[in-house]
Amino acid sequence: MPQVSVRQLYEDNAKKLQLVWVAGKAGGDNLLTNDIVQKPTLSLVGHLNFVHPNRVQVLGVAEMAYLKQLDATTLRSSLLQLFSNQMAAMIVANGEPATPELIDACEAGNVPLFSSPEKSPYLMDVMRFYLAKALAVSTIMHGVFLDVLEVGVLLTGGSAMGKSELALELISRGHGLVADDAVEVFRVAPEILEGRCPALLRDFLEVRGLGILNIKAIYGETAVRPKKTLKLVIHLEKANPENMGQLDRLQMQRATQDVLGVPVRRVVLPVAAGRNLAVLVEAAVRNYILQLRGMDSTREFIERQQRYMESGEE
Repeated sequence: MPQVSVRQLYEDNAKKLQLVWVAGKAGGDNLLTNDIVQKPTLSLVGHLNFVHPNRVQVLGVAEMAYLKQLDATTLRSSLLQLFSNQMAAMIVANGEPATPELIDACEAGNVPLFSSPEKSPYLMDVMRFYLAKALAVSTIMHGVFLDVLEVGVLLTGGSAMGKSELALELISRGHGLVADDAVEVFRVAPEILEGRCPALLRDFLEVRGLGILNIKAIYGETAVRPKKTLKLVIHLEKANPENMGQLDRLQMQRATQDVLGVPVRRVVLPVAAGRNLAVLVEAAVRNYILQLRGMDSTREFIERQQRYMESGEE
């Protein structure tokens, strides 16, 4: 299950949000997981009974003003109620000073307390985006992930189908490599998949007969990409009679592949001697782009044929 510690959250966002770790350093290993992190609330009032475990609670001007106007007994009771649930961290925004009572409560509950001069709406937007990325549901797919004409394309297929050789030819034609062999795919939004490369394999491509190639060193900085949105899966398979018999030559139905619950357009390319796969992949990507713009070559052909038949009957 994806998870991120409060310490990691602080290190990744300290510079951007100008975070200062005020108290609760013993809680740096508190974890945030994707099944319990929800959107931070804009107000502390009315939500004290509904603060979920492992939350990042942001206190802005209104929340701090509310806490400051409470008498000592009510403040103590409110803080006990607030910290009875296992919050992961608390951030005081807008440059508001943390009250001594809040600092003591965070120290006692091992809840990291940060302060930031940034306004609370901006701070929460940054946190939501960061947590959506860090805690995204993910999987690892076998194949070669490329940036072809600004479209994220995953080449899949069985062993020895020539995926790496095809990728190398596409790179030499000006396209970019994202990941080879093991592609980390994250669902960063309900219908958005982002492909990345494991740090160990970054910039490398393994080609039989040549070994491991450092694509960045050979072709330059522009030949690699750190990440890309997955839009198209191109599956390579041998062009034997059985596979060719099952192939939809007119592509009347647009095939898709389910990846983490998101349907991704899928194209099957038969592999045979004499077929220039790099050209076919570029053509498939260009055709995909045209379909996104509402231009369907197959439908246009069928409509033209129907008009021809109708004009012939007349």
